[in-house]
Amino acid sequence: MFETLQDRLSGVFEGLTRQGALNEQDVTKALREVRVALLEADVALPVVKEFIGKVKERAVGKEVLRSVTPGQQVVKIVHDNLVEMLGGIPGAEPEPAPLMIDAGPPSVLMMVGLQGSGKTTTTAKLAKRLKEKHRKKVLMASLDVYRPAAQEQLKVLGEQVEVATLPIIDGQQPLAIARRAVEAGRLQGFDVVMLDTAGRITLDEAMMNEASSIAGEMQPHEVLLVADALTGQDAVNTADAFNKRLTLSGIVLTRVDGDGRGGAALSMRAVTGCPIKLLGVGEKMDALEDFHAERVAGRILGMGDVVSLVEKAAETIDTKQAEKLAKKMKKGDFDLEDMAEQFGQMRKMGGMQGILGMLPGVGKIKNQMAEANLDETVLKRQEAIIGSMTRKERRSPKVINASRKRRIAKGSGTEVQEVNRLLKMHKQMADMMKKVGKMGKGGKMRGMPDMAALEKMAGGGGLPPGLGGPGAPGGLPGLGGQSGLPGLGGPPQKGGLPGLPGPTGKK
Repeated sequence: MFETLQDRLSGVFEGLTRQGALNEQDVTKALREVRVALLEADVALPVVKEFIGKVKERAVGKEVLRSVTPGQQVVKIVHDNLVEMLGGIPGAEPEPAPLMIDAGPPSVLMMVGLQGSGKTTTTAKLAKRLKEKHRKKVLMASLDVYRPAAQEQLKVLGEQVEVATLPIIDGQQPLAIARRAVEAGRLQGFDVVMLDTAGRITLDEAMMNEASSIAGEMQPHEVLLVADALTGQDAVNTADAFNKRLTLSGIVLTRVDGDGRGGAALSMRAVTGCPIKLLGVGEKMDALEDFHAERVAGRILGMGDVVSLVEKAAETIDTKQAEKLAKKMKKGDFDLEDMAEQFGQMRKMGGMQGILGMLPGVGKIKNQMAEANLDETVLKRQEAIIGSMTRKERRSPKVINASRKRRIAKGSGTEVQEVNRLLKMHKQMADMMKKVGKMGKGGKMRGMPDMAALEKMAGGGGLPPGLGGPGAPGGLPGLGGQSGLPGLGGPPQKGGLPGLPGPTGKK
């Protein structure tokens, strides 16, 4: 979502950091560019004025202009002010704004927003998250008696995520449904009751009066506004209107994975004073993330978000499979079934583009990445090739001769060359696994990431060679190390990503 803004700011700051010393005119000129970039990203004008004023006040100080690295100091000041604008504390451990889910039982969460913002889907996503991550017993109730099949939609989603929904009674009005839901939650021992209210295409008095009366009687512990990040300034105006009538406790931004300009996220906190608590990052029921101001600011400025990447890996990696792979690694075994498992885990984490997008310095080499042709379908094709093999072939690739390769290629809809490439890639990875198995306790394998490499990466040195090599059980296969990304890249690029291979898997 912040791609356009990130591109503009990266260009501004590159010019600053290249200069050995800065004067006031340099800073003023750079901040003028930052101002234009923020306005083009749909950030509200009052927010931009306040932001630029704060940055300029700090950036034109003697301690910055006489600093050893004044350009980097200005970048840090902009970063810290971005964090503050988004509701965080610069330098502090990023903590998401907590949900009031322990105030009951039952804790009442009221979901409000315009029609089409993803309110019903977000209700089901949040219910699933509360059930699985917080171990809460959740009841969902749809108060939308106007939109056709709205109540049935929540019921179907509840079945998908295995969360209880309030039985539908035809003709019952929203306030009566809310009363029945809270009473059912109290009598049946639910920890959380979620009220999915009705929305409209645009703000109107009838919708506001209905939401206000429900909030007044039910006294919800959370009133969460679900806002579509792609609607830009309209989302900010909506948030402001709801906040004046209902006193919002938090905001959930949906469609953050879209190509919006990001201004809504930057403006909403400043305009309403309400914390952004959650981000909807996809269509799947588990595509809901905590909002961390520090991490979002880092993404905007191209500093990456390694912490979120690690958290995503921890959530998606199957612990049992990782332990199983670790045992096989100790023996030096790594077959094609293990390789397919690794591909599957990579796709769960968002594929190559999703992973690389969270790494520092990647924004600066975006064009080189595009030229490298990191096609996400390659992983699926390679999984299809492995799926066309017999169990014996997957476990003992050495038995795969020319006739078997032709059969596998035909069965997977690929060419024999692609089968050869996959087998070569597997051999490289298997050789690396054997090295891991032979390592002593204090040993270290070439291509494994270390703190120095990560520090260099954080400083804008791009992707270090060997990032995320196969040393960690359940890790990402072949991501770096001596073998680079075998078979995934296009033709070798000058000055491109370290370790990125050509079609044959070579550097």
